[in-house]
Amino acid sequence: MKKFLFCSFIFIFSFLFGKEPYITITVSQDGKSDFISIQEAINSTRDLGPSEAIIIIKNGIYKEKIIIPSNKHQLTLKGENSEKTIITNSDFSGKIDLFTNQKMTTFTSYTVLVNGENTKIENLTIQNTHCEKGQAVALHVEGDKFIGKNLRLLGCQDTLYTATNNSRQYYENCYIEGTTDFIFGQATAIFKNCIIKSLANSFITAAATDKNNPYGYVFFDCTLTAKENIDKVYLGRPWRPYAKTVFINTEMDNHILPQGWNEWSGDKMFPDKEKTAYYAEFGSKGKGANISQRVKWSHQLKQKDLKNYTIEKIFRGWIPQ
Repeated sequence: MKKFLFCSFIFIFSFLFGKEPYITITVSQDGKSDFISIQEAINSTRDLGPSEAIIIIKNGIYKEKIIIPSNKHQLTLKGENSEKTIITNSDFSGKIDLFTNQKMTTFTSYTVLVNGENTKIENLTIQNTHCEKGQAVALHVEGDKFIGKNLRLLGCQDTLYTATNNSRQYYENCYIEGTTDFIFGQATAIFKNCIIKSLANSFITAAATDKNNPYGYVFFDCTLTAKENIDKVYLGRPWRPYAKTVFINTEMDNHILPQGWNEWSGDKMFPDKEKTAYYAEFGSKGKGANISQRVKWSHQLKQKDLKNYTIEKIFRGWIPQ
């Protein structure tokens, strides 16, 4: 009896304090699961759920435009295989929305939108197939404490939108590809052991960090590579005046220009951004890591500076689990 009561107490404690998932749902296209639509599975979970809800997504191509709303907390989407579990769409800025009859913008062109807090997406592909002209977002994240692991984010211009100043986002072992500004936004984001592939001669990042935020994008132990014949790529340019981007121990192929960074000249709304943006590197490696020719307004960190670049400090105490 004592053992039974103790086990019951542990179960209730775990349930109430989020140590165990309260529900696990499956999605597949063969009719042998709880749902055939990812969005329907998301909608079925409790609003402001008591603990984590896990949605297991079987291999398949899911042609959906997905929203995880702000009332869905602690939601995990877990694919069966990162290359065979694919969420895909083809909306883009300027496309006419059939429901509203209005033109879409960059911010409504997403394939997947995450507004909920404590969302995890693992082991799948999120794709926007529009590559002809204009912005077309694959993943748009606004919710705080987002974790993306073993993801493939495929697109062209504006593949990943890390939105909102108060959002903290963690990407690990991800593959991200695109053409122009394909990692952009206001959030504080860490990229760990990611492969970043440029598909055109352009810019990788376009941070819009808030003036009062000490961190923007931080890349740890990543690899920067490019499509064949691509040889003129900048590490980033500032979308807004106080953009912050730092690369630490990153492998850079020879597509990275010696200057490294671009000031986004010609921006009449926000001129002279090189005076306020903060772009830095430490331990860059590879043929694109010729730091002797970097623009004068960028920075090279010293070993002692790395104490300020821990996950705990960057994320203001949050440690992604």
